[in-house]
Amino acid sequence: MSRINTNVMSLIGQRVLGANNSMLGTSLERLSTGLRINRGKDDPAGLIASQNLRAEMKGLDQAIKNAERADQVVNITEGGLGEIGSLLNELQALVTQSANDGGLSDEEKEANQLQIDSILQTIDRIAGATAFQGKKLLNGNLDYQTTNISDEIGAFSVNGAKLGFGETRDVDVLVTASAQVAGMFLEFGGAGIDLGEASGPGTAAPNSQFVIEVSGNEGARQLSFSSGTTLNNIAASINSFSAVTGVRAVVSGTGVRLESTSYGSEEFVSLEVIDDGGIDTGATIGVYDLDSGNTQVSDSGSRVTFASLDNGKTDYGQDVQATINGITATTSGTRVAINTDFLDVSIDLNYDLSGGGSGAAQLGAISAMRILGGGADFQLASRVDIAGKVSLGVSNVAARELGRTTITDGSGATTYLLSDMGGGRDLNVMNGDLTAAQRVVDSAIREVSSLRGRLGAFQQNVIGASIRSIGVSLENTTAAESIIRDTDFAEETAELTRSQILVTSATQILGIANQQPQSALQLLG
Repeated sequence: MSRINTNVMSLIGQRVLGANNSMLGTSLERLSTGLRINRGKDDPAGLIASQNLRAEMKGLDQAIKNAERADQVVNITEGGLGEIGSLLNELQALVTQSANDGGLSDEEKEANQLQIDSILQTIDRIAGATAFQGKKLLNGNLDYQTTNISDEIGAFSVNGAKLGFGETRDVDVLVTASAQVAGMFLEFGGAGIDLGEASGPGTAAPNSQFVIEVSGNEGARQLSFSSGTTLNNIAASINSFSAVTGVRAVVSGTGVRLESTSYGSEEFVSLEVIDDGGIDTGATIGVYDLDSGNTQVSDSGSRVTFASLDNGKTDYGQDVQATINGITATTSGTRVAINTDFLDVSIDLNYDLSGGGSGAAQLGAISAMRILGGGADFQLASRVDIAGKVSLGVSNVAARELGRTTITDGSGATTYLLSDMGGGRDLNVMNGDLTAAQRVVDSAIREVSSLRGRLGAFQQNVIGASIRSIGVSLENTTAAESIIRDTDFAEETAELTRSQILVTSATQILGIANQQPQSALQLLG
């Protein structure tokens, strides 16, 4: 080399040494931090992806914590309901004991009533005291607020409703098939029974008996009537056993209509003629089916004579068929319900059982109610939107809200609640209606058990499943972020060794390059 002002070889050595030092520094940084990406210049696209994944990981981790918190809230709620369920079982025993009138003194009944009053007060206290961080859980605080409730709606329960911010939801029911009672029409052709046709038309046999067996969903009873028994007396005799047969009777024209005391496909009315007693066999006398309005059909083709009913005749009721907000509802009797991700509601259509007709809810649309808000919302996903939210409604379980039961008798329909079992109320055990009281307690037990079951299903199938699925998502997201951002130590240690060798080599070469210009001194002698 004969030029000394510019040492090109040294410049090259310096550049290469600088680059090698930079690679060595990068390797040392990655190995010391454990991260492949420490700043944007390391991998701009990888940095963006890993930051997004980190945000998702934080959201998933918090969603798991939210689910665990929701599980604790439901645990506390279920604990309160469990105690109320035990108290209701005590009520059941006290009502049954109080019905043993012949074996109890007035003082014992008074003691039972005192226990019942204490139980009702305790139920109210539990409903008002069960709380999580000061938030009441069983006093209706977690129930949904509703308005514009239709007159054609009886009892209803909003178990869950996803609502956006400031959003309300209308609940519309479209009845496609009306609920029906089971029943049949007994045509006697006059104001009473005319027996003894075997002895000649219009000739009553003194010892003839018209013996029938009436059966329903609750049981069966055999009844005997003599010639001349009026239709009112026939109906009264059948109605006296309605509580044990599930069948009632209504006089209509020259006959008696038998019908089940409840609606639905599980209800039935069966009539078997044990002895027709030589009953009048006129052209219209016999048993007829009921039409869709639960009245006698006009078509005489459904007529069956009493004499031919030795093997019996049975008719079944029909469940209402309907849709709720366009979703086909599950039905039972007059009850319709849907359970979707956005709406879980159960509605009992307000059929008038006392009138003997098919009730208020006929075919067509019903604007049932509007849900304004309420309930408990839990965020069980990393994204805060309506899809990641689950909603749960917990109704008020105070005594004044539990056990709603409608009792129908000759004077009409009366609705009772658990609070009506208190001292001095209609269902007290001193002088109240104990049969109705037990039905109210049964209804309350079913309500509380159903609510506990729904909360249990929410814990197992919603919270539990969410925790497990989110946990898997968190694992996979963490793994993806690690692949992008974390250091591969096997690869990076190899790179470190290479950089160290190159830095050492470049340093030695740079020293040689810096010595090369000295050869020019030889030219100067």
